[in-house]
Amino acid sequence: MELKDAVAVVTGANRGLGRQLAAQLLERGAKVYAAARRPETVDLPGAVPLRLDVTDEESIRAAARTAADATLLVNNAGISTGTPLLTGSPDAVRREMEVNFFGPLAVTRAFAPVIEANGGGAVLNVLSVLSWLHPAELGAYAAAKAAAWALTGASREELAPRGITVTALHVAYMDTDMAADVPADRKTAPAEVAARALDGIAAGLPEVLADEVTRHVKRSLATPPTAA
Repeated sequence: MELKDAVAVVTGANRGLGRQLAAQLLERGAKVYAAARRPETVDLPGAVPLRLDVTDEESIRAAARTAADATLLVNNAGISTGTPLLTGSPDAVRREMEVNFFGPLAVTRAFAPVIEANGGGAVLNVLSVLSWLHPAELGAYAAAKAAAWALTGASREELAPRGITVTALHVAYMDTDMAADVPADRKTAPAEVAARALDGIAAGLPEVLADEVTRHVKRSLATPPTAA
């Protein structure tokens, strides 16, 4: 996909990776709707602030009406509550699934007809190495990202005939608020991850593995599981 003159909607664009993706899309010549639950928190020069709460269907529909010229959707918004599946709060588990799985699903359903009507384009889903690696203490997040990985594969097949490619971005630790407690030497700069993701979209890649940890885990998927 040619990113120059693309029209992108980036969810969670007010900070972290989302802000980097929006900024670099602007640098590459795209028009950018910087979507956030509180659009007043968007401080990116050149971007169009857009109210979008991925857990609110009316908010999503309104955003799709406003960004009716979109050709690229970036499903970036997400949360991590640090909740285990068996002993954690059921409400927190549901919250993670609502934001990290049902959110991208709802936004994709709303924007796919828009992108198709504008001649086709692309979707980027920001996933995680925890789509494949499932530590107990992050069970809710891992389950939601695994579901989002399945969403990505299924929507890729469903949207291909409509002229829409779907790219999965898998990444381990980034230097963002979500990984504030992780040592700095284990984290990748969001700017690097954003650049690799956008290069992947431009090349029409189905998958972008943003760091060596993610590449190692992907290579290990065929390894039989071991007992705890």
